[in-house]
Parts: sequence; structure tokens; C-alpha cells
Amino acid sequence: MIEQSSPDFVGRKIFFLYPSRVMLSGVAEELIQQEYEVYKVRDHEKMRNVLKQFPESIVFVNIDEGIPEKDWEAWIRGIMKDPATAKTEIGVLTATANEPLERKYINTVRIQCGFTVVKTDAMPAARKLYAILQSVNARGRRKYIRVNTESESAAMINIPHNGRFLEGVIKDISVVGLSCTFNEDPALEKNSLCRNMQIKLGSTLLKAEGIVFGSREDEFSKIYVFLFTQRTDPDIRTKIRKFNQSVLQSRMDAHFK
Repeated sequence: MIEQSSPDFVGRKIFFLYPSRVMLSGVAEELIQQEYEVYKVRDHEKMRNVLKQFPESIVFVNIDEGIPEKDWEAWIRGIMKDPATAKTEIGVLTATANEPLERKYINTVRIQCGFTVVKTDAMPAARKLYAILQSVNARGRRKYIRVNTESESAAMINIPHNGRFLEGVIKDISVVGLSCTFNEDPALEKNSLCRNMQIKLGSTLLKAEGIVFGSREDEFSKIYVFLFTQRTDPDIRTKIRKFNQSVLQSRMDAHFK
């Protein structure tokens, strides 16, 4: 039985090491919108130790930046050889097509996640990386990234109820719904429709429509689970993904300090 915390279940962490602006905006952002767990990193030395903590990660290395290409080859070989990081799968990114270099990394170094040229029009590269990530089951069994927001003081919800707004704290959120607690129990019934939900994620205020999926009691309060309806604006889901990625990136950055 696969544990729910295993990469096969929750998905694998995907690192872009020294990404260019195009790689970030054109490729990484697109993968985030496809519900992949993506991080940007600009420290290859600390990356080694982080990969020991997350040993089944995927790393896309931009060999145009950071260190000379020959040193990148040595770095990649070192990651693949070290037993503590050997389960890491690596792909190479570059802005310049170079067939001899591609043959070296694919046939000699034997990287697992391709040699991808990222040009100004990044969509072909994004499609290629998407196909690669699908082939290695990078998303695992989960369909959506759900982020625990209990430590995020600015993740709040307000719902109109009986002529007033009830304020609550969001416990976790994904593009399909959220769970929250309220300052006072509104006694919402299962399948209740809540229009004009106001969701505050950091400095972003969103309006959505949700249905009460259910509730449960914890030690201190009642936790309500809402599912967003199909009438929720797709732009809302885009903003939720961006917020979730920023929270995850901030938490990952702590590993590099």
C-alpha cells in the first residue's frame, strides 16, 4: 500500500535551478497552472543538501547560468552518483541548441528528463517538459495541490449569512475548495449554497461561490469544507494556484538558509 505522504501519492517536487526569466514566466508558470509543485532555486551547492531531504525530486538545470557548463556536468554526475540523491531525476535547460552537447547529456551522462531548448516562445519547451513530467508520474495520484494555510495569518474567509458576514480562518485551500473555521459556528447544513464568498489570500481578495461539502469537529472548533461551484471564475483558480505556489516557495526557501 502506498503511503499518502509518498511521492507516488502526493507528487514530486520540481526544481528549476538558475532559471532564466523566460524559463520562469513561460515554462515554470505554465507547469504551476497544470498543478505541478514547482520551485525556483539559485544555489546549486545548497541544492545538494535539499535533495537529500527530498530524494525523489526532479531538477531542471539551466546550464547557461550559475557555473560553467563543464562544472554543471560534474555537478549533475555527482547528484546521480551520490546514494543520498541518486533517486533525483535531472533535465537540462538551455537557450541555445547544441547537438553535440545534447548527445553528451542524453547518451553519456544519461540524464533522465531530457535536454530542452527554451527560446523566446517558451510554449514548445513547456509542452515538452509537461510530457516529460507526465511520463515520470511527477504529479503522483493527487490531481490538485492543496496547501495548509493555518500558519498564514492573511488567509481569511467571509461569507454572507443571515444578513451579516461571518469571518473565518482558512485551514487549507486548493482550486477545488477549502476548509475553514469560523469565529462562531454558523450551523451550515451539508449542500448549502454560499454565494459571494470573500476569500482573502495575502493582499488578494477573491469572490467565489461554494457548496458546503461537510463538516467535522476537531478539539477546538468545527471545520467546514467548501467545494467551489462550476460558476467560479477560472481567473480565481489561477490566483489560488499562484498564492499556493508562493506559500510553498517561501517554505522551501527556509531550507536554503
